[in-house]
Amino acid sequence: MALFVYVDDIVLTSNNTEMCNKFKTYLNTCFTIKDLGPLKYFLGIEFAHRSQGLFLLQQKYSLEIINQCGPLGAKLFEFSMEENHKITLEYEYLLADPSSYRRLIGRLIYVAITTSDLTYAVHILY
Repeated sequence: MALFVYVDDIVLTSNNTEMCNKFKTYLNTCFTIKDLGPLKYFLGIEFAHRSQGLFLLQQKYSLEIINQCGPLGAKLFEFSMEENHKITLEYEYLLADPSSYRRLIGRLIYVAITTSDLTYAVHILY
């Protein structure tokens, strides 16, 4: 059994349903809890239960980022970032307020939890 707690949100999971139900009953005697059923969302991550297993998605959060930072109708293309790429300061243009860039990178780091192909590029931009 595993118990994940974030402020007042709790996720309880186990491969033993009876033990899970007993623990939920115990928790309810200590605190007032509300069982929301099978996990669907937790901390902005969508949990999709399929016959092949459990899938973690952040589609809604990713679309929010795209909507705030660029056009949703933009043409997508694949690219691979050069390995061991170093970003230099050879350009004269510096951001007047880098806080929006930092906020974007922080959000992309969170998306990289479920989208591993972003991890390297976000790390370089960080």
